[in-house]
Amino acid sequence: MTRLLLIGPPGAGKGTQAERLALAFGVPAVSTGDIFRYNVTNETPLGLEVKSYLDAGAYVPDTLTNAIVADRLQEADAASGFLLDGYPRTTDQVAELDRLLDAEGTQLDVVVLITADTDEVVTRLLKRAAEQGRADDTADVIRHRLDVYAEQTAPLIDVYSARGLVVTIDGLGAVEEVTERILAALAERGLRASTTTL
Repeated sequence: MTRLLLIGPPGAGKGTQAERLALAFGVPAVSTGDIFRYNVTNETPLGLEVKSYLDAGAYVPDTLTNAIVADRLQEADAASGFLLDGYPRTTDQVAELDRLLDAEGTQLDVVVLITADTDEVVTRLLKRAAEQGRADDTADVIRHRLDVYAEQTAPLIDVYSARGLVVTIDGLGAVEEVTERILAALAERGLRASTTTL
């Protein structure tokens, strides 16, 4: 049973590492962003509700996000563990996740904090924006997103650090190198991957 949470700024490679770690540990990567996008694209009732907030430039409320995650963690593939990416994002969401896990008699094993130099992240995101044709992703917009991330996430890191759950990983370097750093740090915590073939 492996229950991981990945935290990191936009552009730190969190999504890529989430996929690789989920494969290594044989657990699903649960990304609120992916769940939102899937529902919006398929115009489900949930997707339409989420879209109304996104179109208004507002955050999806905690109550809706909590419900989505709670529903996803009840699916059969999450019974043997999971990797959370993009949730929780607020201290209220931390409290709700605690409640969900307490109800199952479980808790998070490790919180992986991926760090990256701000200038490097901006460069990386500008490159991605150019490749994907996102003209609105300017350096100023990206730096603002990074500021918001730092402001919102710092309290979460404090909460999980106080519980002794956080391992900090340098997110710069080749994808494989970063994965190896994470796997080594998790092994030190007694969490060993079920496969090393990534």
